[in-house]
Amino acid sequence: MTRSTTRRAPTVAARLLRWFDQHGRKDLPWQSGDADGRDAYRVWLSEIMLQQTQVATVIGYFQRFTEALPTLRDLAAADEDTVLALWSGLGYYRRARFLHRAAQICVEQHGGELPRDFVALSALPGIGRSTAGAILAQAHGLRFAILDGNVKRVLTRYHGIHGHPGQSAVEKLLWLHADSHTPTARLADYTQAIMDLGATLCVRSRPRCDACPLASDCIAYRDNLTAELPSRKPSKALPTRATVMLVLRDRDGRVLLERRGPQGVWSGLWSLPEAASTDDAWRLAQRHARIDDAQALAPFTHVFSHYRLAIEPLLFDRTTAHAAIADNPDLRWCSATELAALGLPAPVRTLLQNTA
Repeated sequence: MTRSTTRRAPTVAARLLRWFDQHGRKDLPWQSGDADGRDAYRVWLSEIMLQQTQVATVIGYFQRFTEALPTLRDLAAADEDTVLALWSGLGYYRRARFLHRAAQICVEQHGGELPRDFVALSALPGIGRSTAGAILAQAHGLRFAILDGNVKRVLTRYHGIHGHPGQSAVEKLLWLHADSHTPTARLADYTQAIMDLGATLCVRSRPRCDACPLASDCIAYRDNLTAELPSRKPSKALPTRATVMLVLRDRDGRVLLERRGPQGVWSGLWSLPEAASTDDAWRLAQRHARIDDAQALAPFTHVFSHYRLAIEPLLFDRTTAHAAIADNPDLRWCSATELAALGLPAPVRTLLQNTA
């Protein structure tokens, strides 16, 4: 019998790990510890911050957050205003509230630690299947696949999968591929490697296929489909909503803020009072303070993922506050120093900085 001399091609994991050893990111602030023993709290925090946000943006926020709240117990003990202030500017504030609540649950039910059990971990607020897998793989070296946006793009192109990755059938297929490629060793490095590949080479526009370790058998590269894959989500025109923001400033330079209710994209944050029209803004301002005049500031638009907010700022300067405000816990006059310590929506903070 003649023995075959055909050599099997290196696996996806082997090629990714070899590439990672030469080109991967190994000095990110949440990678402290050895390859299979990173700090679970720091890994978790980074995974939540990196949702919808690029690494370059996250690093500064991560460092400030961990300097203020270095442990999970510190996060659990912090008040919500502190957490939201540290998160201010990252957007998607629901992530911060889930992070805070999950830390409290860990203290209440898991001895102040993130659970190592996949089911218990993924049951925490804000932690889904991919995030739980990323934490367990990077912090504890356990074999769990991940499927974030970067990984979806890599696998969609490598396997030539058509259809938007958010569709149930496509996502199910991607999970099967993600699991099949996940190795049994060097889980932290592999997890970082496949995320790095999607973030640095297999990017949405103009991917660097010439430098990719998977190019030799990538279907999208072979068939010239990198511009088409992943398939885009059918686009919809973003609706526009309009609001008038009241900048009420007293003679001491303090600004009136209002805490948002439990619903909406800025729920729980301190923000400027709003009205539907200029006339409504005047009536609202007169309920809060004695005013003489108003100045219309330059309007601007803030874009959310699902709508545009057209903002018309109206400045009421050198006002005198009504005493009744002191009885309302959702209204407060804030100095510049106090503003810096509060969680404010990014466009509101920018507006206040521009009117200081």
